[in-house]
Amino acid sequence: MALLEVRDLTVSFHRRGEPVFTAVDGVSFEVEPGQTVGLVGESGCGKSVTSLAIMGLLPKRGAKVSGSVTFEGTELLRLSDRDMRDRRGRDLGMVFQDPLSSLNPVISIGLQVTEVLERHRGMPRKQAMAEATDLLNKVGIPDPTRRLSEYPHQLSGGMRQRALIAMALACRPRLLIADEPTTALDVTIQAQILALLKELVRDTGTALIMITHDLGVVAGLCDQVNVLYGGRIVERAQRHELFVEPRHPYTHGLLASIPRLDAARGQKLVPIPGSVADNIPWDHACAFAPRCANALDVCRGQTPAEEWHEGRLLRCHNPVEPAADAAAKEDLRV
Repeated sequence: MALLEVRDLTVSFHRRGEPVFTAVDGVSFEVEPGQTVGLVGESGCGKSVTSLAIMGLLPKRGAKVSGSVTFEGTELLRLSDRDMRDRRGRDLGMVFQDPLSSLNPVISIGLQVTEVLERHRGMPRKQAMAEATDLLNKVGIPDPTRRLSEYPHQLSGGMRQRALIAMALACRPRLLIADEPTTALDVTIQAQILALLKELVRDTGTALIMITHDLGVVAGLCDQVNVLYGGRIVERAQRHELFVEPRHPYTHGLLASIPRLDAARGQKLVPIPGSVADNIPWDHACAFAPRCANALDVCRGQTPAEEWHEGRLLRCHNPVEPAADAAAKEDLRV
């Protein structure tokens, strides 16, 4: 049984005098205990909004959430605010993208970490402070005892991010959502944090949803990858299958636009033209068509259906050919 089941999750935002904007459009996926699932895509594809909807952190006014989010058989979207607060921190943890706006600027780091331990694990203050010191040490913050008495503005961006990760790990949640958790960190600390997340998943069976645009993080951490574009999942595959043989033109473009160590000297990167704003509504076309090199007339006039093949999801009228098929066709031409 899956730990988390997301079914047809849709999030739309409403502002007076403006058309409705759909940020997440029918997203469905599952996460099993001990599994790491990636949500990948450019900024504006709906990754962070999906995570906020799961955590129940979207504003009540101006946002409409529909679909189903089930955690261990409990429908999270129907829980009261009080019941959801009991779940957050204890069962569901989240590492936010921007540590400066996520931490309270007038409360010390120590109090912000220990209040999680006191609230959800019932620890007395002295024991909570000792546990908080150990957590800060685990995430690589130097001199953790002194840092507990400091405020967010006294820490560097990287240390603030690590403090957020310590808070998320404090109650050893069964599901952890990490929204770009290593963006503000240097390469050495990034590797340390990723190793810590791997250890958490391996030792405690915690499920992890990794939200990132860094395909290097995906390659080293995720078991299954969901590629989002325009609020929908356009491709889903196991990590090795996705990197060896990307089928959706968007996935192929993401991989082609990052540098590779095995690339020939002087070989240029191939960026995806345009931006996320250059799309078509999903209700009558493929949203990626204006930026797609494989686009056909049908792509601009008909919504591509979900296709499943050997456990792999693909939403495309004209996918990239597998390498073996492309080579066979080239041989026939010769």
